[in-house]
Amino acid sequence: MEVVASAPGKVLVAGGYLVLERPNAGLVLSTSARFYAIVRPLRDELSHDSWAWAWTDVKVTSPQLSREATYKLSLKKSTLQLTSSRESANPFVEQAVQFSVAAAKVTVTDKEGKEALDKLLLQGLHITILGCNDFYSYRKQIEARGLPLTPEVLLSLPPFCSITFNSEVANGTMTGENCKPEVAKTGLGSSAAMTTSVVAALLHYLGTVNLSCLGQSSSGNAAGRDLDLLHAIAQSAHCIAQGKIGSGFDVSAAVYGSQRYTRFSPEILSSAQVTGGHCMADVVADIVTQSWDHEKAKFSLPPLMSLLLGEPGTGGSSTPSMVGSVKQWQKSDPQKSKETWSKLGIANSVLENQLRNLNKLAEDHWEAYESVLRSCSRLTCSKWTEVATNQHQELIVRSLLAARDAFLEIRLHMREMGIAAGVPIEPESQTQLLDATMNMEGVLLAGVPGAGGFDAVFSVILGEASDAVAKAWSSAGVLPLLVREDPRGVSLEAGDPRTREVSTAVSSIQIN
Repeated sequence: MEVVASAPGKVLVAGGYLVLERPNAGLVLSTSARFYAIVRPLRDELSHDSWAWAWTDVKVTSPQLSREATYKLSLKKSTLQLTSSRESANPFVEQAVQFSVAAAKVTVTDKEGKEALDKLLLQGLHITILGCNDFYSYRKQIEARGLPLTPEVLLSLPPFCSITFNSEVANGTMTGENCKPEVAKTGLGSSAAMTTSVVAALLHYLGTVNLSCLGQSSSGNAAGRDLDLLHAIAQSAHCIAQGKIGSGFDVSAAVYGSQRYTRFSPEILSSAQVTGGHCMADVVADIVTQSWDHEKAKFSLPPLMSLLLGEPGTGGSSTPSMVGSVKQWQKSDPQKSKETWSKLGIANSVLENQLRNLNKLAEDHWEAYESVLRSCSRLTCSKWTEVATNQHQELIVRSLLAARDAFLEIRLHMREMGIAAGVPIEPESQTQLLDATMNMEGVLLAGVPGAGGFDAVFSVILGEASDAVAKAWSSAGVLPLLVREDPRGVSLEAGDPRTREVSTAVSSIQIN
C-alpha cells in the first residue's frame, strides 16, 4: 500500500504582524506550490525479531537534497531515535512522524484496531518527501549562467529539481560539488507545507483519517472532523519543531486552503511546549481534546484575477528578528502602535469586504463583471471609471477602486510601522517597484507578503495582464515566479508526482 498526500504553500496578502495576535485576522492565499509526502511499508512482511516488537524502523528520504535518515520508532512511546543519517536530521519531519503515530494510537480504542495498527507499524515506514521547485530560489544559478530572469527559464528546470547546490555556484555552472546543503527559499512556507503533507500521508496511511472524501470541509461532517484533527496534529508538530508557537496561518492554509484566518490561543499547546514533544501519548491526548479556537472563513481571489509573485534578489530578510523588533516597538510606544494596528485592522477589513463583494458581484452579474475586468485589464486605474456603462458595472468599478485604496492604506501604515520599529517592512527599493507596478495596466494590488522585507513581492492582476507585468518585472531585475493561487488545501494524490511530471515532460517534448 502506498499513500501520497500533498499540502500547499501560502502567501499572506494582508494581516502581516497583526495575525500574530487574536482577534486580528489575516488574508492568506494557498498556492500551486505543493509539498508531497509518500508513505509506504518498509518491508512486505512482519519481522519476527523480538526487538522489532518493541521498536520498528522508519526511513525518511529526500531525493532533492540527496538525504536519507533512518530511525528506530518506539511502539510504546511513539518517539524516534536517529540511527543513521548523511546529513543533520529534520526536526519538522521527526515531530510530524512522532505526533502522527501518537495520534493514531490515541484515537484507536478497540483491541482489534490497536493490533492492526501495531502490525502496520511493524512493517516499518518509508517516507519520501518532495517539494515543488517554486519553494526554492534558483535566481543565483540563472544569473550565473547568464540567462534572463524569466518564467520560461524556470519552466526549463526539471520537476523536483535537485537543490543541494542552491546556495553556491561552482565555476559558473549549476553543479552541486562542494556546495553547502543549505537552500535559498522563496518564502512560501515550506516547513509548514512539508510538515502538513507528512502528517496527512501518515494519518491516512494509518487509518486515522480518510482523505479520500475531502469534498466538504465544514466541521459538522466526517471529512471536516478529519481535517480538524489533521490541523491540530500538524500545528503541534510544526510549533514544537520550530521551538515556538507562531500564529499558525501557514499550517492552516496548508490544511484548509485559502482563507481568512484568526490564530488559535497559544495556551492550547502549553502541554506540548512544556514536554518538548516527549510523553507523546499524554501530549497528543490533550491536544486532540482541546477546543481549538482558531477561526477560518473561506476566502479566495475573485474570478479573472491572478496572483503573481516575484523575487527581487535585493537581499535577505529574517522574519523572526523583524517580528521581535516590531514587538519591542509595541512595548516602547504602546499608544502609537495601538493606533497603527487599529488603522491596519480597519484597512484589512475593508480590503477583505471589497474582494468578497467582487466575488458576489461576479456571481450575480457575470456578464457585467467579465466585461469590466476584461476592459480594466487593458487600462491603468485612472481610466477604469470610463468603462462603466450601467449601474452594475459602476458598482464593480467602485469596488475595484475601493480595494486599491484600502491596500494603499495598508502599505502606508506598514511602512510607518517599519520606520518606527527600525525594520525594512517595505524597503525603499520595494516601494519604487510596487508603486511602478500599481501604475501598470490591469494591476489591482502590489505589495510585500507576510512580514515584508526584501525577499519577495506579489501582485494581484486583472484579466490577461500578468504577462506584461512579468515582463516589466524581468526588465527591472525581478524574477517572476511560476506559482499561482490555488485555493485547495491538503489533498490525497493518485500517485507519485514524479511519475505524472515525467509523463507531462515527455508529452511536452513530443509536442515540441
